[in-house]
Amino acid sequence: MSERENDGSLTVLPGRHDPSDEGRGTAAARPTAGAPGAARPGVVYLVGAGPGDPGLFTQRGAELLATAEVVLHDELVHPALLDGVREGAEVRSVGKRGGDRVVKDAKQAEIDAELVALGLAGRSVVRLKGGDPFLFGRGSEEAEALARAGVPFEVVPGVCSPLGATAYAGISLTHRNIASSVMIVSGVTRAGKGFDWSELASVRGTICVLMGMQALDAVVAGLTGPGRRDPATPAAAIQWGTRADQRVVTSRLDELPRRAMEAGLQSPAVIVVGAVTRLRDALRWFDRKPLFGKRVLVTRPRHQARSTSRLIRLRGGEAVELATIEIHPPPDPARVTEAVRGLSGYDAVVFTSENGVACFFREMERLGLDARAFGSARLAAIGVGTAAALAARGVRADIVPGEFRGEELAQALLADPALAERLAARPEVRVLLPRALVAREVLPERLRAAGCEVDVVPVYETRPSSTERREELLRGLSAGAIDVVLLTSSSTVDSLCDLLGEGAAARLDRVLLASIGPITTATAEKRGLRIGVTAEVSTTAGLLDALDRYFAAQQAVPASAGE
Repeated sequence: MSERENDGSLTVLPGRHDPSDEGRGTAAARPTAGAPGAARPGVVYLVGAGPGDPGLFTQRGAELLATAEVVLHDELVHPALLDGVREGAEVRSVGKRGGDRVVKDAKQAEIDAELVALGLAGRSVVRLKGGDPFLFGRGSEEAEALARAGVPFEVVPGVCSPLGATAYAGISLTHRNIASSVMIVSGVTRAGKGFDWSELASVRGTICVLMGMQALDAVVAGLTGPGRRDPATPAAAIQWGTRADQRVVTSRLDELPRRAMEAGLQSPAVIVVGAVTRLRDALRWFDRKPLFGKRVLVTRPRHQARSTSRLIRLRGGEAVELATIEIHPPPDPARVTEAVRGLSGYDAVVFTSENGVACFFREMERLGLDARAFGSARLAAIGVGTAAALAARGVRADIVPGEFRGEELAQALLADPALAERLAARPEVRVLLPRALVAREVLPERLRAAGCEVDVVPVYETRPSSTERREELLRGLSAGAIDVVLLTSSSTVDSLCDLLGEGAAARLDRVLLASIGPITTATAEKRGLRIGVTAEVSTTAGLLDALDRYFAAQQAVPASAGE
């Protein structure tokens, strides 16, 4: 069997929140309708989604998102947050980007009316708004409409963009030696007119301007004119703050429009004016992460990609989720049922993937069985990710090899004192191997050679994704929207190549291919792929560590060359 998609960063225990899901949680821990703290019927919740990074979403917001019947969200909300929506909930984008004030005001009136109607109809509603609902988010207008109609509402604050974007850009809004106040203004008023910059003439602290990029020349003219700012005042523009595609430009205030135009900066962006912007060179941290700005293709099925995507975001990258395989039921479900019912007759049960754990336990649950059904059987997992999947179901793996390959797992099983004692005492030791329909045979072959009776029971089947996925992947590769491809198993390699078809190696030669271990690398090379990174530890975390080292070394080359 090849290396599997083992995470290695998380052990989940029953009834505890899974932080890798950023608000969704495990099936056991995720709040349900009617639970304490769940969204209540007939109440509208104005929830701040934060500035972009889904990791900045509040716990209360996640709790409501997981239980509301209806979710109306802004266009700029990070897609990962919507993973936390309750199954079967109505989810719609009500974004209103653009410069036409009349159209935007009409759209806002529609949103106000819809929130009122949904509340009066007894629905539980989350209005998910970028940043903070009450900071230029028109949340107060929505709350006023609800109050007039007698609809109960609650407000859940969010991290606002001036705080989030500046922190991720390495700019401290206040500093006791530089600035003791902050002024946050909107570049345009409700009527679409410019802000009265003379109001800032006496302000000596930091100024943050939101919604000012489309009229940046006018903003700077207002600040240097009626606002009485020195044209040489340090300034910065931060686009897509807190996200992997964050871009920052710093300059003198009077040069900011030209510098921003040269860099191609557009909305959404925060403009920061003041001496604190000089701190960026010393305090910048986010865009110095090795994976910052890298778009990393995650080929695992959607329900499994979440934890990997979060790890990528924590390292400064952005996950591009596009499953190259689909998980299907096994060809012979009756064999799975038979194996589950006969669990007490096995000396060992060996799991080689998280999918195998999920599918096997699903059948156990269907039959009304729990961990007691394993009896005295020893439980083995190929790696820490698979072991964590067992732990999430209240079962601890007895055997986990140091290296996550079939060869090492076979050796670890045969070296286990309890199994070795049974092998010595009787002719055969019975081993159950619930796995994918197609996998390497090294594990069952080595166990049989040692005298074990091995029952290989396919509990799921992997198939290539649809043609629609192929077109999506081809577009991403052609447009340069993918920098790195994670290859987390031999089956991932095969399915990716099969999905791309003829010329797969040439298409993938444009991106960095990162392999989870030597077996996966060997499979890739047989398919004509050029692997740039192979993990030393065959887990997802180990693979991302290897990528960190690769890009850190690349960043260090120019500095070394110049010394």
